Amino acid sequence: MGAGEKMADAHQPQQRRGGERLDAAAAVLSLLSDRTRLALMERLGRGEADVTTLTESTGASRTSVSQHLAKLRLAGLVATRREGRRVVYSLRHGHLRRLVDEALNVADHQLGSLPPHD
Repeated sequence: MGAGEKMADAHQPQQRRGGERLDAAAAVLSLLSDRTRLALMERLGRGEADVTTLTESTGASRTSVSQHLAKLRLAGLVATRREGRRVVYSLRHGHLRRLVDEALNVADHQLGSLPPHD
C-alpha cells in the first residue's frame, strides 16, 4: 500500500463516522441546553468543585445539582475523584470549557447588541 492509499484510508473512518460524530455533538449540545447544566459546566471550567460549591455557585438545590452532575458524568463530560468523603468534579477536557465559553460569548453578543466578529 502506497503513502497515498494510507492517507485515503486514514480519512475513511472519519468520513464513515460523520453521522455518528454529528449525533454525538448533538447529544453534547442537548445536555448543555439546560440552564443548570450549563451553569455547572461554566463553573467547572474555572476549576474542580464539590457539590456544595456547585450548589452555591448555581443557586440550584443540592438534589438538582446532584442529578444534573450524574447526567453529565454518565455522558462522559465530567470526571470525579474522591477526596476523603467528598466527591470532586472536573471537566473531562478543555474542549468543553471552550465550548461553554464560546456559547456564553455568543450570548454576550446577543444581549449586548455587539457586532459580530471572527
